[in-house]
Amino acid sequence: MRRIAETPPASSSREKPTKSASGCQFAVELSETAKLALPMVLTQLGQIVMMTTDLVFIGRIGSETVAAAALASRVYLVSFTFGAGLLSAIVPLVAQAFGTNDLAMARCALRMGLWTSLLLSLPIMAFALGGEHVLLAFGQAPKLAFLAQQYLIGVAWGVGPALSFLAIRSFMSAVNRPEPVLWITLGAIPTNALLVYLLVFGKLGLPSLELFGAGLATTIVNCGTCLASLWFAATRHPFRDYRILAQIWRFDWRVMRQLIAIGTPSSLSSLTGYGIISVAALLAGAISTNALAAHQIAVQVSAILLMIPFSISMAATVRVGHAVGRGDGTGVKWAGVVALVLGVLVAVTLTVFVIVARFEIAELFLGKSDDAEATMRLTARLLLMGGVFFITDAVATIAAGSLRGLGDTRVPFVLSTVAYWLVGFSLSYVLSLKIGLALIGIWIGLSIGSTVDAGLLVLRFQLLASRRVLQGRC
Repeated sequence: MRRIAETPPASSSREKPTKSASGCQFAVELSETAKLALPMVLTQLGQIVMMTTDLVFIGRIGSETVAAAALASRVYLVSFTFGAGLLSAIVPLVAQAFGTNDLAMARCALRMGLWTSLLLSLPIMAFALGGEHVLLAFGQAPKLAFLAQQYLIGVAWGVGPALSFLAIRSFMSAVNRPEPVLWITLGAIPTNALLVYLLVFGKLGLPSLELFGAGLATTIVNCGTCLASLWFAATRHPFRDYRILAQIWRFDWRVMRQLIAIGTPSSLSSLTGYGIISVAALLAGAISTNALAAHQIAVQVSAILLMIPFSISMAATVRVGHAVGRGDGTGVKWAGVVALVLGVLVAVTLTVFVIVARFEIAELFLGKSDDAEATMRLTARLLLMGGVFFITDAVATIAAGSLRGLGDTRVPFVLSTVAYWLVGFSLSYVLSLKIGLALIGIWIGLSIGSTVDAGLLVLRFQLLASRRVLQGRC
């Protein structure tokens, strides 16, 4: 990685390798990780609040629209996740550049990320706009596929801004300044709720657009958050010192190759996780509409629970990347270990809360009605069964983030593929459709696959981190 003579932003801090005792080093690392992760956590929770708001409003239309939204979200996320995974390479590239005071590399990594966002948005939009044909090809009911397409038509036009916002967010996090993204998200929450309410139900003289309205509201919010984050990154201190818009038209093939080399396996690894959830939704849809609705609510709850561990995972990528840039092998190991400990504590606490409040959670999504009673009971049972999945998925996410900070994404992709598809999917299919455990069987398979993935990724990180410690002592 090249060094340059630019002066880093005055407010940017560079940690020095500590010589404190293990207990003190653990405390210092825990403090730094928590400080970095907190605004990321709040940002992720803000994103989930918006997603949950959409689902709650959609649920008031009927259970059928919830099922259609579930199918639409699977189609959208499968393609969007590929782009998001590729852009995740921005974090380790910028974090390592930050650790070596290489502002030019940090700027170039973001520039290539924005180019990638633009290029990827076109095929992702095309895939979303053809979502009805995809769902019909997988045997979904024509009416549900039609309703799902209405949502996809609305949301597809916001793909480019959403990916660009993600790229800028990754850059800000990697330079230890994730707060502006939080402020933008907090402003987007009430805006999104108002737009969804107006467009879904047709208030203030607007037509009732139902699912299309929910998707259109998301597109409008994505455009707004993208423009706001770009303004922050280009004009506000300390980001303006990076001059991110300088020669924005330049295409750096060397950095793009690095982005692809790190991001593609990470993207494919993310797809294995989202892909198995999407296939599980198709299996649930083959069982019944109630099963699909319950599955979607459980997946949404899982996404909410994962937001804090996911933020800790992003913080782990940054902290590990900074340590790599400083050449601090011990710092690499501590960054990963502390993130895992913090993530497990959070995941267990949240899972216990969900299990205790499972009936209230089901009612929140479905409301009180005789038609929803059966779906509510099934949802509550599913939330109880999903406890193992919620915890192990968090562990796997954080371990993957630590490995990404090392630039190690190819082996984790292979490990996740084995865990989710060879183990998880096979068991889900057999237990649900062959043995007859239905939706519960699907989630037992998911839980076992996630547990295998978590164990393999943790072992992988411990191996690589220990090697760096030994190399530092030689």
